[in-house]
Amino acid sequence: VSPADGRILHFGRVQNCQVEQVKGITYSLETFFGPLNWRRPRTAAAFGTFKLEHREENDLYHCVIYLAPGDYHRFHSPSDWRIHHRRHFPGSLMSVNPGVAHWIKELFCHNERVVLTGDWHHGFFSLTAVGATNVGSIKIYCDKELRTNCACHVKGRFNDCSYTALLGPEGERVCKGVCLGEFNLGSTIVLIFEAPKDFAFSLTSGQRIKVGEALGTL
Repeated sequence: VSPADGRILHFGRVQNCQVEQVKGITYSLETFFGPLNWRRPRTAAAFGTFKLEHREENDLYHCVIYLAPGDYHRFHSPSDWRIHHRRHFPGSLMSVNPGVAHWIKELFCHNERVVLTGDWHHGFFSLTAVGATNVGSIKIYCDKELRTNCACHVKGRFNDCSYTALLGPEGERVCKGVCLGEFNLGSTIVLIFEAPKDFAFSLTSGQRIKVGEALGTL
């Protein structure tokens, strides 16, 4: 289900390790996620020179939700899943308005963001909170150590936290609908996840959506 109130910018399958930011503008999983040293060893499938866990019977999917400044600014868990790792990328705070997303390549890779990765019933699952203009403040409620929009951080580097090391092999278990965190104002949520090949989005590009409404079905 939708983790946030907002507008659907783009959705679909991940093709050749590239994700569409908006139609015709792509960014790479490698740039977005950084090195895969946070992955636990399992069979991996190759997407170009970048490897991400992927079962043969599944595909990788993505969905981008834009939160305007007037939208409800908390975000919730879209499914039952286990968060294994948090990665914080200090970065720019450019606008993520859909108009800007059409002309700045890899916008979501330049901006400050918090990447949560783990797994759900069907394999790999991730939720990324992307900062925007004046929105460097991203809170994750289960992670009191996270500090964003802080002068002590260096752009171009990232900061990791392993929930599995802190909490055990399952990491942080979250249920569908639970409140995960908040932005200081509107911003963007990017979901990248593994699902069976018959997974179908029930969305149209540009539509308005509310927390808890269906993104797709199996």
